[in-house]
Amino acid sequence: MHTLEVSDLSFRYGRKEALKSVSFHVRAGEFCALLGPNGAGKSTLFALLTRLFVSRQGRISVMGRDLQDDPRAALARMGVVFQQMTLDLDLSVARNLAYFGALHGMTARQSAMRATEVLERLDMAERARERARDLNGGHRRRLEIARALMHRPRLLLLDEPTVGLDARSRAAITAHVHALAREDGIAVLWATHLVDEIAPGDSAIILHHGAILQSGRADALAPQGGLAAHFLALTEDAA
Repeated sequence: MHTLEVSDLSFRYGRKEALKSVSFHVRAGEFCALLGPNGAGKSTLFALLTRLFVSRQGRISVMGRDLQDDPRAALARMGVVFQQMTLDLDLSVARNLAYFGALHGMTARQSAMRATEVLERLDMAERARERARDLNGGHRRRLEIARALMHRPRLLLLDEPTVGLDARSRAAITAHVHALAREDGIAVLWATHLVDEIAPGDSAIILHHGAILQSGRADALAPQGGLAAHFLALTEDAA
């Protein structure tokens, strides 16, 4: 059973077709990069995966739970980091996590124990008492990832999580999430338009104008390591 399975998913904004029969899957422990230029349909896909939008065509399942038929069970198995940050900047790191834990029915003790675990996992333990407002952009993103992990999801969705960050912060966050997939067995879907965030052994899906142009292992799509040139050529040909 795949952690995430998307089958024949389509979506329209009025007459505009934003997604066109998109099908793919992500396995446990797999880092899958959803690669596409701005406007490719990545954010629309994430809105459908998180049930902000509902499609009349296609199927989404998480750990075998159909998102349409059993949305509560499917959503409970995923953690999400949206492109726009959603932290309460006036709360401390620990309080941001405690609030999220309470939303998932965790007791104060359970929430505190889990917060310690996820903060240590993301090298943020020493910042637990700091206000989110006082963190730099990279640490705010790490906090959002920590928050998404509080309820032990099996699927982690990240929509352009490094937008606006410097190269060092981008590299650190990308490395942390790769480690989560590799060491904790979490399935990761990472939307980006930056090919340097993708490792050779990652899965990659190239999305353009709402359709999948190509998918497979990143090093198989571009055997000589030239994924950037390969991606550019594909999107130019499809334009």
